[in-house]
Amino acid sequence: MATGKTSKGVIGILTGGGDVPGLNPAIRAVTIRALGEGYQVLGIRRGWAGLVNLVRDPQADNGEWVQVLTEEVVNRAGRTGGTFLHSSRTNPMSVKRDAVPDHLKAAYPDEVNDLVPEVLKNLDFLGIDHLIPIGGDDTLSVAVRLYREGVKVIAIPKTMDNDVPGTDYCIGFSTCVTRTIEMINRLRTSAGSHERFLVVEVFGRYAGFTAMLPTMAGAANRCVIPESPFDIERLTELLSRDRTRNPSKYAIVLVSEGARFGGDMVFTDLSRDAFGHAKLGGIGDLVSAELQARSPAYNQGRTVNVINQKLGYLVRGGDPDAIDSIVPMAYGNLALDLLLKGVHGRLVVLRNGRYDNVPIDVVTSSKKQVNVGRYYSAERMRPHYHNIFEMGPLFIMTSD
Repeated sequence: MATGKTSKGVIGILTGGGDVPGLNPAIRAVTIRALGEGYQVLGIRRGWAGLVNLVRDPQADNGEWVQVLTEEVVNRAGRTGGTFLHSSRTNPMSVKRDAVPDHLKAAYPDEVNDLVPEVLKNLDFLGIDHLIPIGGDDTLSVAVRLYREGVKVIAIPKTMDNDVPGTDYCIGFSTCVTRTIEMINRLRTSAGSHERFLVVEVFGRYAGFTAMLPTMAGAANRCVIPESPFDIERLTELLSRDRTRNPSKYAIVLVSEGARFGGDMVFTDLSRDAFGHAKLGGIGDLVSAELQARSPAYNQGRTVNVINQKLGYLVRGGDPDAIDSIVPMAYGNLALDLLLKGVHGRLVVLRNGRYDNVPIDVVTSSKKQVNVGRYYSAERMRPHYHNIFEMGPLFIMTSD
């Protein structure tokens, strides 16, 4: 494919997984810096799907899967939320037969197919010398594979759950926490007006950071997280006590979507995405129903009604906050610093307030979850506040 390749080379950039505010500022940072250094930048559209579906024919129209990035393009999008390159949850290492592109079906007839060889050929076809993927642990697990296959990769961590290993901060987390606190503060007026429990379900499949930080900041009385299965009777008792002590007679609990009581995680259905994850959702509904049913035992025989709200995409839409404008800019430039030094196979990170980089395989060799013993009281269903702040990172909790 003729790309007008410069003497320096071509950098490809893509975004995968769920959208978050801060992706476009990261794309802008990479592009502006790279162009200034003499590189061409190609945006791979729709995440790994772009590198799976590309047609290796100079006459083919691949505009659906790749575009040349210019200052004009990225400056226009750089202040906005989401990703103008679009995203997908495509996993090239595991493509079901019906998802294999038509032009590859004859070569890949199995029920599940490894299309990484095609991705490698497509990178070569595009003339991409360096690849900068932005994503969470699923998206970046593909980047780990590509690096092991010889691709020059530098990765940028993104996920509102803040659960990519090796870094204290992932793009999107600050805006998520900011929006969660803001929306709970709006909802509390209704909870107080009607003297109810307020149950708010938030993202967090395996890690409870998005529930812990708003609760720590005072947005909720209690929180339940994936790392610590909880007793629904105890939660009812605690919230009832909180409600009684509150002059406005309401209490709030934040529920991570991966939280569990008396069984497994709650799913909207059993279908799974390309990375093997079933779609979570519904734990907030179950908690709400149980709280209402059990409440008379702690309220002199009277039922306490519940406001049940799932924040969902409201906390990942819209423009980035200040931190999710600044950190992506720094991550993008840090990635270019490494690239210019000839360093690859790294994940750019924030650790204890300092920008750094670590080997990319940390993404697949460890897990990042809330350290329950250090940061969370399972008995009280709320964060600890003692001896955790001194010399800690900005957002307090890490898995290290």
